Amino acid sequence: MRRLRLALVMSTLLLLLSVGLASAQTGYQTQFQTAITYQNISNTNAVVTFSFYNEKTASAVVVTRNLPANAGASLAVGSLTGSEALPANFLGSAILGSSQPVVATLVQLPQPSGGVVRNRPMSNGFSQGSPQVLLATVLKGVFNTNSKFSIQNASDGPVDITVRFFRVGETTPTHTATENNIPVGAAKYYDAGQIANLGASFDGSAVVSAKRAGTQTDANIVGSVLELQTNNVGVRAFEGVPNTAAANTVYMATALCGLGGQTTAYAVQNTSSSQAAQVTVTYSNGLTQQGNISAGGKQSFNTCNAAGMPQGFSGAATITSTGAPIVVIAKVGGANRFTAFLGETSGSSKLALPYVRWSETKFATGQYQRASIAIQNIGSSTVNNVQVKYLNKNGQQVGVHTIASIAPGAKANSNAMSVPGAAGNVQLSEFGHPEANPGGGFGGAVIVEGPAGSQLIAVVRIASTTPTGVVAEDYNGIGIQ
Repeated sequence: MRRLRLALVMSTLLLLLSVGLASAQTGYQTQFQTAITYQNISNTNAVVTFSFYNEKTASAVVVTRNLPANAGASLAVGSLTGSEALPANFLGSAILGSSQPVVATLVQLPQPSGGVVRNRPMSNGFSQGSPQVLLATVLKGVFNTNSKFSIQNASDGPVDITVRFFRVGETTPTHTATENNIPVGAAKYYDAGQIANLGASFDGSAVVSAKRAGTQTDANIVGSVLELQTNNVGVRAFEGVPNTAAANTVYMATALCGLGGQTTAYAVQNTSSSQAAQVTVTYSNGLTQQGNISAGGKQSFNTCNAAGMPQGFSGAATITSTGAPIVVIAKVGGANRFTAFLGETSGSSKLALPYVRWSETKFATGQYQRASIAIQNIGSSTVNNVQVKYLNKNGQQVGVHTIASIAPGAKANSNAMSVPGAAGNVQLSEFGHPEANPGGGFGGAVIVEGPAGSQLIAVVRIASTTPTGVVAEDYNGIGIQ
């Protein structure tokens, strides 16, 4: 039985808001229901089991689904009924088990549907945990944003966790929090906005460590973060990074400067408790930025601040560190964008993208979404004939976009309309939506595949139209080969 840990599952089933309160709602005030999009990456039907754990409890609600070969589907946690239904105001986590290899991406749906918050925070599930998880950004009252994060027990017994919060530029923790005896599969939630020991405001990072309950033996955990605006409607999500994934070279599939008002910033966390990191950001147009990050600290690099960076730049970046290894979170702001994705330390010749949508007819009205895929070649030689395969909810291939070549360090883009003959083909022009799927319903996924030995990474941007403009959120493609 293969398992994925889903560390951020929040499903609030009851939300009582008057019209006046809803109109004043901010990202931080918003509550969410979770949809789990999951993709069968095998050629055989999969039996998938979801075990839901309320916060810090050991009992689980179990849900089982069948998923055809190569198919992608969605489980709306707030819509479960009967014996599968979760308690009202459920706050917890899940473990996804499957008879075949699967991947999963969590989509947080703002409540009420159609309210002022339209962005949908997204994060990926984990195939394994680690004894230490790094949260590259934790905010309280900075940039009008508060962070909420969850830490899930990914071990086979109860665990104790320690959370150390480091303010920017400081090597001594501002605050240390502990939680003991978290049951298997369960999670502990933290709201930085409610932690008095962080002071009136906090801009920094966190390091979370786990031990088997009552011992000094390492245990495994995973974590995810939500960032929520306190004065506006922006919300974003990203995964915690295991300390074993820290590296001296990190790749970023997207770098933007003023493209339609959008700009990328990279939050770089030094993972060492004793060694400094001399960091260089090299963009795909050859421009660079540099900085020195003290032990345990973080620093942000804004793409537009690179000397000579032209407005309208769209490319990729490679971030290197001399000294301590690093982890990186990318954030895109401007033009209503409030997105996040992880930097990658390695690539794959085959990537799975569980949640992909496109609509030519109902995107502008806000009913449906659009997915844009950025694919970066992080190998040392040009990659030719990269295939982007679009699969409907039953796993049937409905189109292929072939990218002729991607140079080393460069990126290429794809969406459903990039497939030859997509115009007028409802399977692609309404990809992932009921009009395109046999029998109706939502569901669509993509496989990105390059030649054997190629090193590819990808970021998917899911955009939605709102009354105030287009919003979006990002998630990372998942390497499967």
